[in-house]
Amino acid sequence: MRNPVGGHVPVAGGLVRTGIGYADELAAETVQVFVANPRGWATPAGKPEQDELFRKECEARDMPVYVHAPYLINFGSHTEATVEKSVESLRHSLRRAREIGALGVVVHTGSATGGRPREEALAQVRDHMLPLLDELTHDDDPDLLLESTAGQGFSLCSRTWDFGPYFEALDSHPKLGVCLDTCHIYAAGHDLAGPSGMSRTLDLLVETVGEGRLKLIHANDSKDVVGAHKDRHENIGSGHIGAEPFRELFAHPATSGVPLVIETPGGKEGHAADVARLKELRDSAATS
Repeated sequence: MRNPVGGHVPVAGGLVRTGIGYADELAAETVQVFVANPRGWATPAGKPEQDELFRKECEARDMPVYVHAPYLINFGSHTEATVEKSVESLRHSLRRAREIGALGVVVHTGSATGGRPREEALAQVRDHMLPLLDELTHDDDPDLLLESTAGQGFSLCSRTWDFGPYFEALDSHPKLGVCLDTCHIYAAGHDLAGPSGMSRTLDLLVETVGEGRLKLIHANDSKDVVGAHKDRHENIGSGHIGAEPFRELFAHPATSGVPLVIETPGGKEGHAADVARLKELRDSAATS
């Protein structure tokens, strides 16, 4: 399939009972899950039987799985305790991803806190994140997917070219990839809604990190205008990005085979409508 389309699914109550059930109701072709509280530092152990059943159910549906690491992770923090907890939390997400058969773990690229220079923060990213990448030696280990931010505060990575220094800090590790969030990149200043805006942005990303590094797309419209630096997602076609740029996205060579996951408002009905809308745009792009 050129682009599996799906969503972030809840798993409270069980990966299979809740997660797979929700995915089926969305008619999702790919899913993203949390394996820990996204707003906490806890690192809960998995349940091997449930992990195995979840893997089998996803394989039966030919449904790629991704894990989103907790939001608190920040390898650029000036607080030693935050960095130590970030290491533990990301290592946990990577291990749990392997246990449930996920292809990648999405982690936010963080920010340089405490008034520290970007270079110093990126050196710290290297010191603490590169060893985690080097631990990914099994054939079934997930990729680590960097997700840029909307450009708030002292973000280390918000525009496409910011991925360059980040990749350099991590030696362009073979297990390193990109998760492109359309709302974030638009909020950071890339006008996806302008003429050929989506194509130009994807071109810039490929120029920066190379071909084959884009592994996942968070498909979200934006409640705010371009360059607003606000991370507020909207349903597909209902925000300032609009539907047409997503058709453009499907047609771009860099997105071939890359899954799309929605993180939009509206609950199950809104999510199902967004998945269906993206599938329509995918079909339209294929026939145009």
